[in-house]
Amino acid sequence: MVCHADRVLLLDRPQRGEVRLPKGHIDPGETPRETALRETAEETGYAGLEIVQNLGVAEVGFRYRGRDYLRTEHYYLMRLTSCERGPQPDVDARQFRPLWCAMEEAATRLTYEAERTVVRAAIQAWRAREAEASEGQS
Repeated sequence: MVCHADRVLLLDRPQRGEVRLPKGHIDPGETPRETALRETAEETGYAGLEIVQNLGVAEVGFRYRGRDYLRTEHYYLMRLTSCERGPQPDVDARQFRPLWCAMEEAATRLTYEAERTVVRAAIQAWRAREAEASEGQS
């Protein structure tokens, strides 16, 4: 999950009527951290990203096209190191539209409860980091 100032980066997926967090599949030889950075850059166009905290792992069950799935999802709190956007792979550009939301509304915009839970925890972690940084400057 990406935070910048008081906003959270989500993905509008209009063809499916969903608002999601960036995520994707781990490629062979890739770590979950590398996957998080790559997938977020591909799906949003923002490549200037830095992981600032591991948010943990969740087992998420869902049904898709009549089949049940159980997936392990790794979540990371990220910050932008650059607000410039680069090109996205065509498949991602057709599916996803970056959507910046105020932190207060981010969880309510997401389609799935599992992602709402992650966003709430990430926002708490982000605010705690911001408070620590402010105290360090005093």
